[in-house]
Amino acid sequence: MELINIKDIDVANKKVFIRCDFNVPQDEFGNISDDRRIKSALTTIKYCLDNDCSIILASHLGRPKGEVVSKFSLKPVQKRLHTLLKQEVKLADDVVGEDAIGKAKDLKEGEVLLLENLRFEAGETKNDKDLAEKLASMADVYINDAFGVSHRAHSSVEGITEFFKEGEKAAGFLLTKEVTYFHKTMEKPVRPFVAIVGGSKVSGKLQALENLLPKVDKLIIGGGMAFTFLKARGYEIGKSLVEDDLLFDAHKIIDEAKKRGVKLYLPVDILCAQEFSADSMTINTTTMEIPKDWMGLDIGPASSIIFKEALHDAQTILWNGPMGVYEMEKFAKGSYKLSHQVAESHATKIIGGGDTADLVERAGDADEMTFISTGGGASLELLEGKMLPGVKPLVKV
Repeated sequence: MELINIKDIDVANKKVFIRCDFNVPQDEFGNISDDRRIKSALTTIKYCLDNDCSIILASHLGRPKGEVVSKFSLKPVQKRLHTLLKQEVKLADDVVGEDAIGKAKDLKEGEVLLLENLRFEAGETKNDKDLAEKLASMADVYINDAFGVSHRAHSSVEGITEFFKEGEKAAGFLLTKEVTYFHKTMEKPVRPFVAIVGGSKVSGKLQALENLLPKVDKLIIGGGMAFTFLKARGYEIGKSLVEDDLLFDAHKIIDEAKKRGVKLYLPVDILCAQEFSADSMTINTTTMEIPKDWMGLDIGPASSIIFKEALHDAQTILWNGPMGVYEMEKFAKGSYKLSHQVAESHATKIIGGGDTADLVERAGDADEMTFISTGGGASLELLEGKMLPGVKPLVKV
């Protein structure tokens, strides 16, 4: 899959609408606590500035559900962009209202305008065509650089593309990089190819697992979803998270892995607690001896050693999902150990966004990873083999 890149079209001296993903975490005082997504958009923004464009930036933040909610204003993003770009960034008071339309119309070459939160408009998440047309009317060129929302058929992501002709729409550098990494990894990985899939539920990653099986050499399954597989094998899992309605699917994946010669790794020991609490007593036990009234919340040290051995010859590692409840220090050790092990590998290391990106950042391993995706849901849908609504209109024919 090859995308129409921003370099493939003429943007010089034009008014460019860039859909970004500035949905960044904030602390209780409204200060941005992690600006990686903003920094990731700078390459595309600076390219447009170098080509004497006037730039309109658009993003959502949080879930205001179609209403103007002050805590979801993009004012903190405007300030951070001002600092990073070292130039003035104007902020519209609305999205497609009088202020936004007026400021976009008066925008001069080299100037940057940030629209208010797209989701202040109820039509954004409904892919409203009128809203898409109003957004499109502000610019000559549309650039999608928001991988994190490209799996959403929203007005500023999919609907807007209908109002730009060929040669007037393209993918930004970030979107191109994201799609290229995942596509190449899935279609032509350097082998051995090891996929690590964790997180809480099998249901959210069932399609990804099914799509990965024909392509990987080894598959490591951890996190809460591992208990569905362990129960499918007949093990007692106590009060651990399980999806009983997916036991048959787990069996199918185990059987399919065996049939295809894929080495499937599950935890062999578990850190258990009587309840999910920082004060709860914990024990480490083998997966065959989980007490009935206890729950598994992290992988144990023996599992960490086995997973490390599984990674020793890897040439490509794709990781999506933590090994335990890493947000609580008591149950983070297994995930942190795996992060360090992946970081030490000489393989191409691709981190599938969301919690996994946060985890490797917390573990201090982010700089050692080859590529960290900015989109959790979008990266997962690519792993499932789906065509993203925001990407489809930008694919080269």
